[in-house]
Amino acid sequence: MVKIAVEYLGDLMCSVEHTPSGNKFLTDAPLDNKGQARYISPTDTLCASLASCIATIMGIRANENNVDITGLKINAFKEMINEPFRRVGKISFEIIFASELSEKEFAIMKNVVKTCPVTRSLHPDIELEYDFKFNLGK
Repeated sequence: MVKIAVEYLGDLMCSVEHTPSGNKFLTDAPLDNKGQARYISPTDTLCASLASCIATIMGIRANENNVDITGLKINAFKEMINEPFRRVGKISFEIIFASELSEKEFAIMKNVVKTCPVTRSLHPDIELEYDFKFNLGK
């Protein structure tokens, strides 16, 4: 079990600590929800968590298959909705590989988006969209 310690600092800000490492970061409410957007918002951390989980699991699968995905980049774009209540409605991903993959390697990497633990933990009403690209030095 991992402990994440959160302290409300006032003014819609929180300090978040990953207790095993002692690393901390701050969160703030976004501009469109009474915040000042001084730091990453809680729903932004959801997107960051999902994108970094996908990249991590891709790295695990790549290592298992002797595939180098160094330089992989993932951009996540969050869309909020307000009906029937405020929540994340859609997360879109731009997944950019730095080098070409074989058909088999790409199929393995593409499957990760459905199997990473964070994806499996999301509510099914959150729409997920993926766009895969290859940068190939351009």
